[in-house]
Amino acid sequence: QVQLVESGGGLVQAGDSLRLSCAVSGRTFSIFAMGWFRQAPGKEREFVAAITWNGGNQYYVDSVKGRFTISRDNAKNTAYLQMNSLKPEDTAVYYCAASLRPPVVKFDYDYWGQGTQVTVST
Repeated sequence: QVQLVESGGGLVQAGDSLRLSCAVSGRTFSIFAMGWFRQAPGKEREFVAAITWNGGNQYYVDSVKGRFTISRDNAKNTAYLQMNSLKPEDTAVYYCAASLRPPVVKFDYDYWGQGTQVTVST
């Protein structure tokens, strides 16, 4: 089992930055990749970014490339999502997730956190 706990969400203005954290516990040695997803009201859950746990290879949805950076600290068992130049359309509940196997860009991750709200005002 793997447990995930997100933190760092909040209310910010357009152009501001936020860093989301995802604390990972349990069988961390079994993790292949960590991902961040988001779901806005009335919309389907969307893949945002992912990173392989050991190799650090990163993947992003086009709408966040150049603004968001995913990273992980294996020693702290924590994944991060640095979000810069936030836009109102980034408003959503953000979820971190862990996958035990490839591929990285997919929706059926094995473990999910509870989500953290990010609201970007104009």
